[in-house]
Amino acid sequence: MPSTISGAGPQRAPRRLPLHWLGVLPFAAFVMLFLIMPTMKIVVGAFQTPDGSFTFENVLGLFTPSIMAAYWISIKISVASALLGCAIGFAVAAAVVLGGLPQRIRGPLLTFSGVASNFAGVPLAFAFLATLGPLGMVTVFLNTELGINLRALGFNLLSFWGLTITYLFFQIPLMILIITPALDGLKKEWKEAASILGATGPQYWRMVAIPILLPSLLGTFALLFANAFGAVATAIALTGSSLSIVPILLFAQIRGDVLGNPHLGYALAFGMIVVTGIANFVYIWLRARSERWLK
Repeated sequence: MPSTISGAGPQRAPRRLPLHWLGVLPFAAFVMLFLIMPTMKIVVGAFQTPDGSFTFENVLGLFTPSIMAAYWISIKISVASALLGCAIGFAVAAAVVLGGLPQRIRGPLLTFSGVASNFAGVPLAFAFLATLGPLGMVTVFLNTELGINLRALGFNLLSFWGLTITYLFFQIPLMILIITPALDGLKKEWKEAASILGATGPQYWRMVAIPILLPSLLGTFALLFANAFGAVATAIALTGSSLSIVPILLFAQIRGDVLGNPHLGYALAFGMIVVTGIANFVYIWLRARSERWLK
C-alpha cells in the first residue's frame, strides 16, 4: 500500500481557468461596448445639464406638445406597420406551413425573410424612393401607362402611410420568421380531434388554433412594434425633416441644430428605450408562455 503522510489533508486540484467561457468573451465585449455602455450614457445624459449637474428638466421637456405629438405619430406608425406586418406575415407563413403551397417554397421564403428582415436604413429608403417616389419606376409607369396619378390620389411616400409601407418590407419577413415555428408546433392530432368532435375549419381556428397561437401573435406584434419604433436610419433617410417623428427629432437635437439641446436628445432617446424596452419585455413574456403551450 502507498504510504501516506500523517496529518496531511486531501490535496485540492489546482484551479484552472474555465476555457469553455472564452468563446463568450467576444460577445460579452461587444454587448458591453455597443449596447450597455451607450445605453448608460444615454440614461445618465438624460438627467444632466450641460455642466454635468443633475436635473429633471430634460425628461420634463418630453411632455411639451411638439415632442408628445412626435411620440404619438411614431407610435401610430409602429402600430400600423406591426398590425399589417402581423396580418400579412401570418397569412404567408400559414399558406406555406399549413396550406397547399409546395414545400420547396419554404426554404427560399425563409432565406429571403432572414435577409429582408435586416434590410433597412439608406439602402431601403433609396429602393422605395426609386420605386414609389415622385419619379419612381412604379409611380411613372402607373401615370404614363394606366393614367393613375398616385399624387392625385393622395399617396405620398414621404408621409405617414409612405413610411408605414416602407417599414412593411422588414416587418413582414420578421413576422414570417417568428410565427413559422409556432405554426409548426400545431399538432395534427388537435385538428383531427376537433374534426371528430364535429368542429368545422373556422371553428377549429377560433376555438383551438388561435387561442394556442395568441401568445405568439401578441408577442410578435410587440416585437414588431419595438422594431418599427426604434427604426432610425430608414426614417431619416426616407423622410428627412418632412415628417416629425421621434427619431428625426432625436437626430436634430444630437447633431446640434439651431436651438438644439443634446441632453434633450438624450431624454428623447431615453424615452425610446423605455417604450421599446416595455415592448420587448412583453414579447419575451408572451413568447415563454407560447413555448410552454407548444411543447
